Amino acid sequence: MKIESLDLPDEVKQFYLNSGILELYPPQAEAVEKGLLEGRNLLAAIPTASGKTLLAELAMLKSIRAGGKALYIVPLRALASEKFRRFREFSELGIKVGISTGDYDLRDEGLGINDIIVATSEKTDSLLRNETAWMQEISVVVADEVHLIDSPDRGPTLEVTLTKLRKMNPSCQILALSATVGNADELAAWLGANLVVSEWRPTELQEGVLFNRTFYCKGKETPIERSTKDEAVNLVLDTLKKGGQCLVFESSRKNCMAFAKKAASAVKKTLSAEDREVLTAIAGKILENSETDTSTTLATCVRSGTAFHHAGLTTPLRELVEDGFRTGKIRLISSTPTLAAGLNLPARRVIIRSYRRYSSESGMQPIPVLEYKQMAGRAGRPRLDPYGESVLVAKSYEEFVFLFEKYIEAEAEDIWSKLGTENALRTHVLSTISNGFARTREELMDFLEATFFAFQYSNFGLSTVVDECLNFLRQEEMLEKTEALIPTNFGKLVSRLYIDPLSAARIVKGLKEAKSLSELTLLHLVCSTPDMRLLYMRNHDYQGINDYVMAHASEFVKVPSPFNITEYEWFLAEVKTSLLLVDWIHEKTENEICLKFGTGEGDIHAIADIAEWIIHVTAQLARLLDLKGAKEATELEKRIHYGAGPELMNLLDIRGIGRVRARKLYEAGFRSISELAGADPEKIAALLGPKIADRIFKQVGSKEEINKIFEPESLERSPSSGQKTISDF
Repeated sequence: MKIESLDLPDEVKQFYLNSGILELYPPQAEAVEKGLLEGRNLLAAIPTASGKTLLAELAMLKSIRAGGKALYIVPLRALASEKFRRFREFSELGIKVGISTGDYDLRDEGLGINDIIVATSEKTDSLLRNETAWMQEISVVVADEVHLIDSPDRGPTLEVTLTKLRKMNPSCQILALSATVGNADELAAWLGANLVVSEWRPTELQEGVLFNRTFYCKGKETPIERSTKDEAVNLVLDTLKKGGQCLVFESSRKNCMAFAKKAASAVKKTLSAEDREVLTAIAGKILENSETDTSTTLATCVRSGTAFHHAGLTTPLRELVEDGFRTGKIRLISSTPTLAAGLNLPARRVIIRSYRRYSSESGMQPIPVLEYKQMAGRAGRPRLDPYGESVLVAKSYEEFVFLFEKYIEAEAEDIWSKLGTENALRTHVLSTISNGFARTREELMDFLEATFFAFQYSNFGLSTVVDECLNFLRQEEMLEKTEALIPTNFGKLVSRLYIDPLSAARIVKGLKEAKSLSELTLLHLVCSTPDMRLLYMRNHDYQGINDYVMAHASEFVKVPSPFNITEYEWFLAEVKTSLLLVDWIHEKTENEICLKFGTGEGDIHAIADIAEWIIHVTAQLARLLDLKGAKEATELEKRIHYGAGPELMNLLDIRGIGRVRARKLYEAGFRSISELAGADPEKIAALLGPKIADRIFKQVGSKEEINKIFEPESLERSPSSGQKTISDF
């Protein structure tokens, strides 16, 4: 099917023709035949790199040209940024694109000027909770990676969000994009969507197993030269000789870093002088962005043409690795499975070194077929590779047979709703009531009847779980204690703040019961909520953290009995996470924190981001309920944001001045912005460098201007502080 023949405006067709897309792939053509451009709901369950994003683009552009607005929902912030960059290319068509992944209590009404809005499912849910006006104007909703409804973490939010969007605007077109799953027909039936299922790929995928230095694929056996002792390294070298690149998936961060280091010396020998020069420049940028031991190791690997990629790296480091790989200079990325979840980073050959994952309940377990298919689907760069290969590694003949049966020849599993537990449902029951989707229990059950859970299970057991949720919400005074479902002001705020009602209940209880509120008290209160991401306890952590608890027992709202082993161990993990935040706001370096807590720089920032949000919620709840702690929480919020002491807050209002530079200025005697305005530029340049100094003076201007702008009253509501108040709602 030719682009020219599609029912699209001429300028849209010309855009694609100019970019070299002249004809649709077979699954894309089938989607058009099944009503893609006629506003019909559609589920496309097709392999990675088969052109799912183009389907979304065609549907969105057709609707926008008819006066509509499109919402593109993704599971990850990184994927949101990638799609945003792609859709901005439509600016030549006059299409405006916005992205929303940030604060969960903002309506983001300004985004309404855009034609396409890209958002995570959590942010979409929060926009609905905050009753953002432009959500009523959405004519096309694209749900990317919709199979993640199966995820215990993200699935319930995506499911309820899609249910609300369909209820709010029944005429809205739903376009769901999925990996190949076992029950795609069931998912399509729930969405009222036509189904496109295909195994077609633009680049052939050859799946197989490496055993005894031979790659066995259906109908093909390829000997792999033994250049090193490691079979996976030999596979990498074999790929590079043929002009390809490699993605290697490992089961843990430690293993993926170890493999990148192991392969580095062999890969380095394949590089040209020009390659090494470019890679040295990338390594330099890595070291400019981070000063941890991990980033030093990463830079060393990158100079040799290899890299590792996992959630412990900061976003700038991950982007440098991804960009280096896309340009073909980094030849190998060794990654945890996070890279397989949607990022557009294909390679000639994908090597899955470990098909087992650790589970705290069952130990090492084989991964699901769907997860294997997601990783294998990264093999083969369209228009660059003649084919793609995915390789599992077997150490015995029994394992070789198992891998073929379990993964190569197996179908992906069915996906199942994870909405049917109180933990998953509690927050969505409150938001559904607060938004007016349900005013009685009967209306609430009617709403839930429209979810995928009810579609799959016929509401089996849901009624009991709903009653448990309602009892909890009434008991915690988030709902009025009446038969009708009426949210209290407290309940409405909890919903708008986008926090688990159990978290809010614990915060309020903690503020009421705490004898005093030290920074440790507040940080532990934050870490005791189910919304917080806790650090794991290592064997050698227990004694030190237990001793710390004994020495600071008065600063915790409650210390559980050590004889309750499960509860006490969870409490120690909360304390460990709190202590990381204590070190962060007391300006310990990222490297010190990483080494002390056995974590990554990316984890530090992720934990700080969540803590900043929960402490913001704490301040808002304290104000609403007239509890102690509002002022302390507000001050702590800003300190968590910057990772610095209270004396630096004034300096940190200057853009481009992070905690390290602020500390240098402070130690040199510059304690405020007004003092900086009257400083000798040469002295500031000597401290921070001429470029940074120039940037500072462009912002601060003269001393008189500073005194007008940065008066004490205005600093209390400084936009850069990120502070919000109840009136913002």
